[in-house]
Amino acid sequence: MGGWLELLRGVVHPWHHDHFGHMNVRHYAPFFDDATYHLWTRLGLPYSRMLPEHGVHTVSAEATTRFLRELKAGDLIVIDGGVTRLGTRSARFRLRMHHADTGTLHATYDLVEVFFDPEARASAPMPEAVRVRLAAHLLEET
Repeated sequence: MGGWLELLRGVVHPWHHDHFGHMNVRHYAPFFDDATYHLWTRLGLPYSRMLPEHGVHTVSAEATTRFLRELKAGDLIVIDGGVTRLGTRSARFRLRMHHADTGTLHATYDLVEVFFDPEARASAPMPEAVRVRLAAHLLEET
């Protein structure tokens, strides 16, 4: 079983604030999306090699963000993530946004990525080599 992988570090800036004085929900998505790009590389399956080596790439099919605690300008964040489930044509991931100084959990992001054949323009089975790599990083149930 795998563990959580650090994916991204960032800082909350004043322009992320809304009229309530904390980071607006719209700004969580770019942080989590950038972290997802790093996730694939950290898993040993970078996007740059997915299509040439495995004949598929992934598309995001579902993403759910849970907002737990507000963030303010100057807060430093760390996003980590891991594999939570493997299907036949998809994989599920969980990403977590923590405060870098305190470790406090501020948000979670559950993501379903579907394997996609760009020539057929349809979902495709997960390649076995990809499955083996993802299975090695599967998080234990919590």
